[in-house]
Amino acid sequence: MTPKKQDGEEPEESSGTAGACVLIALAAVVVAVTFRLSAVVGILALWIVGAVALWRATRRRMSDSSATPPPPSAGDEYAGHSEEIDRVQEGPGEGMTILYPRRLEGGSKS
Repeated sequence: MTPKKQDGEEPEESSGTAGACVLIALAAVVVAVTFRLSAVVGILALWIVGAVALWRATRRRMSDSSATPPPPSAGDEYAGHSEEIDRVQEGPGEGMTILYPRRLEGGSKS
């Protein structure tokens, strides 16, 4: 008999790595069986699987997380691009300098 679980314990979650290992083992068995039947069929099957994988990789859309940020709007002004610098502060990192631009009285953001 198995001992009863205590109320405070949570059941163990299955790992994604374990599932991947099972899939790889199944794929290896399929490849071994294919090569056992015929070496020519096994080689041809591997070429077809590789071509399909390559085709799918090239057709998949890239995520937006690696995209470059949009250019700044026309009204934005950065301290490095301005000739009027209010103050200079050394940052926490070595060689890091923070420039604060002088605010124009006209219509700058707060």
